[in-house]
Amino acid sequence: MKTPIQLDRRDFLHRAAGSAMGAAALRARLSLAAALNDGHPLAPRRTHFPARAKRLVILFMTGGISHVDTFDHKPKLNRDAGKKTSQGRIKASQFAFQAYGQTGRMVSELFPHCGSIIDEFCLLHSMSNKSSGHSAATLGMHTGSITIPLPSIGAWVTHGLGTQNTNLPPFVVFAAKEPYNAYQCWDSNFLPGYHTGVRVVPGPEPIPHLGSGVPATRREELERRMLRDLNEEHLKLHPQDLQLRTRMANFDTAYGLMREAPEAFDTARESDSTLKLYGVERTDRTSFGWQCLATRRLLERGVRVVELFDIGSHSNWDAHGDMETHRPLARKLDQPLAALIQDLKMRGMLEDTLIVGCSEFGRTPWEDRNPKGRGHHASVFTTFLVGGGAKPGLSYGASDDIGAEIASQGMDVHDFHATILHLMGLDHESLTYRYSGRDFRLTDLYGHVPKEIVS
Repeated sequence: MKTPIQLDRRDFLHRAAGSAMGAAALRARLSLAAALNDGHPLAPRRTHFPARAKRLVILFMTGGISHVDTFDHKPKLNRDAGKKTSQGRIKASQFAFQAYGQTGRMVSELFPHCGSIIDEFCLLHSMSNKSSGHSAATLGMHTGSITIPLPSIGAWVTHGLGTQNTNLPPFVVFAAKEPYNAYQCWDSNFLPGYHTGVRVVPGPEPIPHLGSGVPATRREELERRMLRDLNEEHLKLHPQDLQLRTRMANFDTAYGLMREAPEAFDTARESDSTLKLYGVERTDRTSFGWQCLATRRLLERGVRVVELFDIGSHSNWDAHGDMETHRPLARKLDQPLAALIQDLKMRGMLEDTLIVGCSEFGRTPWEDRNPKGRGHHASVFTTFLVGGGAKPGLSYGASDDIGAEIASQGMDVHDFHATILHLMGLDHESLTYRYSGRDFRLTDLYGHVPKEIVS
């Protein structure tokens, strides 16, 4: 009988340092880490069943994008414009629609680039939310709760799956401006802190203070090892101290960030054709196109979840006064989103990367106080999934003939989250965390996965 191989910490570090830097070698090192001393808390974890997607991108369009002016064509709005309803006068859409792709889907003039690849989209036309207030609805779309802040979906995914590169954050958030509820949208809440999203602010220094203040790398490494040794000895005395474990994991990630993040955000390394696809200049570090291109680079380097907020809590899609405000917002978003989808597909990454597009709610089919605008509408709106095992070319569910109510196959936020987790290989009923004497989960006591959506 062979004697099991015993590795002390020094031997393990020596072997890990000598490993190749490829993705396969990285997973092997993290698996070895997980077997020793409980390993890195973000080491990759087994899925509940075979996953369709390994990576998740969430695009959040803050303020409430109008479903009836973008992806849910309702000709009756224009035929019956001006008619009185119990809610107000029906408002026509001022944006022209046309058929795209083999599916012949009708897409608004606001999204011509996305329209050109609309057959890649799985459109969900029967979404609903439980609140029509921005803050509560935004919280609901991110955490499943419209009242009490709970862990965000990004935190739940990294809790369930870990990450493929511990030198970069498992969950990265691009937010040039703060959305409603700000950090609560990417907070880990009662989950360990290393699942919290790391906010990136587009600009010359997306993550501040990555440069080292220590003059010599050797001295910096020695100090880091000494600090780790001290923390590990202290952790042995307090094994249940999750905050200490979080700080230790964050120190390790911060050290890795100093080495890898500058290169990951350096889109100037991309080819002319790629930059043209996204519509960005080589020196660009701020546009939404740059954020989408940087997203692809982060996904390539093992980041598990990336969320992009296209705008903050002001001057957003909340078009009470004039629906024309949708036009510049869509122009900013359309080409970069289509480029990200095309780029991932060309690189063979779209099939295992799930892209989710949503807003906190839609907009009313009738006029708001200002006849040029539309109000909040949580009863039914449109979201979409692309790649990652979602069925391309599918239109799931339907709103009624003016986009006011669910007509078939209704889907609420818990169903939405359950479906995302399912495509990531996670059973929403099994992904739990015990806190304050009870087991919590993203979908609470609800959630249904429509099988028609899974390809």
